[in-house]
Amino acid sequence: MKALLPVFYLPPVSWFAEFLNNNHEVILEQYENFPKQTYRSRANIYGANGKLPLIIPIHHNGKRAMKDIEVSYAEDWQKLHWKSIKNAYQSSPYFEYYESKLEQIFAVQPKSLVAFNLNALKVVLNILKEEKEYLLTEEYQGTSEAIDFRDQFSAKKETEYQLQDYYQTFSDKLGFFADLSIVDLLCNLGPESATYIHNIKK
Repeated sequence: MKALLPVFYLPPVSWFAEFLNNNHEVILEQYENFPKQTYRSRANIYGANGKLPLIIPIHHNGKRAMKDIEVSYAEDWQKLHWKSIKNAYQSSPYFEYYESKLEQIFAVQPKSLVAFNLNALKVVLNILKEEKEYLLTEEYQGTSEAIDFRDQFSAKKETEYQLQDYYQTFSDKLGFFADLSIVDLLCNLGPESATYIHNIKK
């Protein structure tokens, strides 16, 4: 069964439930018009004061297709994102185990947002000890014969997925935040993360 998914930056946990679904032949969308304020260029982590968005700045080159969107490195946002992740998770149970691998995400500066996101995905899959083949779209199709998840994951709405509570670094103070970036799950659940993902229901 083919599944069409957007290319996200350190995607939310629910995205991985579809991406790693053994019944899905995954195709990642790179020809859509780039929608602003979505997980394509942002990820939510759990900071000391609650949900903290990490946003990749975009170099505005006049192009609209996702595959042509360029990352701006005018500001050292990579250093800032890494510092935010470190501050948020350095006291979590598994951060130190994955620290050197996660830091690799911010050690490269590919021109395109798709390339940056796919490199980050590669690092995450390595940590999860999961392998998953996927294809990239070769053109834009408004309607697809695949199950279309392009508009499924919203940074502005509550998730439709049933996500079990797990311990989060600041949950004693602020409660559980569902469907944050995969980084949150990895740092708090460690080796159990893949099992958690495969058990997610909608």
